[in-house]
Amino acid sequence: MSLAKQMRHRDKEMVPKILVQGMFALMVSTLAIVAYAQWFDVPQRGVLVEAPVVQSLDIVITGDRAGVYQVTDTDGNLLALSSENKAGFIGVMGRVVDRERSVRGIPLHLPMQVVRRENGHVAIIDGETGSVVELIGYGADNVAAFANLLN
Repeated sequence: MSLAKQMRHRDKEMVPKILVQGMFALMVSTLAIVAYAQWFDVPQRGVLVEAPVVQSLDIVITGDRAGVYQVTDTDGNLLALSSENKAGFIGVMGRVVDRERSVRGIPLHLPMQVVRRENGHVAIIDGETGSVVELIGYGADNVAAFANLLN
């Protein structure tokens, strides 16, 4: 048997047929479960419920070409810099907001809110784009960078 025939024969057997069938069965069963949940209005589980806001602060995040972002209040008072120790997440969120607003043609200097909810969670609410970023699972230092603005 020539090398080309050996390789062609080997390539046909690289993924067992039962594995491919199992993959398609998993896809079809997942689709069926989701369709059932949608058609019969099965209540959603594991969805974040937004708690009421107990504290809020209007802020403006602005950045420069070097990637250093600053947080000011609506009066222009400096609250934080992304270049400070453990405040780099401010720069990350500043870039996210800049990108979202640029795509939608919204001015970058408009204020947004940092809020503390009744359950203790901190969130960033951009009323201009309608986005709400619940700061859950980003790490203690990253959440603290915004939570400290409310203190």
